[in-house]
Amino acid sequence: MLQPIRLVSEAAELAARRHNGMARKGRGKEPYINHLAEVANLLATATDGADAELVAAGWLHDTVEDTETTREELAQKFSERVAGLVVEVTDDMSLPKPQRRQKQIEDAPHKSPDAKMIKIADKISNTRARIVPNPSREERDDLADYAAWAEKVVAGCRGVNPLLDAKFDEAVKAAKSAF
Repeated sequence: MLQPIRLVSEAAELAARRHNGMARKGRGKEPYINHLAEVANLLATATDGADAELVAAGWLHDTVEDTETTREELAQKFSERVAGLVVEVTDDMSLPKPQRRQKQIEDAPHKSPDAKMIKIADKISNTRARIVPNPSREERDDLADYAAWAEKVVAGCRGVNPLLDAKFDEAVKAAKSAF
């Protein structure tokens, strides 16, 4: 297995290459890699840097869903645990968006503790990104819709990490003050 710093560094590099050219919603269409960096950093902070595989999975959490990356490739390059976590938080993109959203709500309580942490970090980052200065009506509606749904997903993930729970609550509070 790779040394912890190398594991995280190589995960960040693969995530950057695979998401090259992608932009995220909110925050002026910033590069998608910023989202992955934020999720990985939230996980590193929440674990005080003690879990390199979890941080690597944070960097890679959208690769199977959004790119041609496979579980097998992640297992080979990183570890079975990293690959398993990424797959555990991957949505079935063949389903329509409303079904994917409902499935996340239903599945959240049954995820592993580490997958729950990734889910919460992801929802923190996505909520924060939707909070923009002087939002249009469409941006406010999107933020309100996303925050309400994210609260339902995170409700099934709470209790694994108090810091992430608190940061999610802060993000939702900020979002609600922006509607």
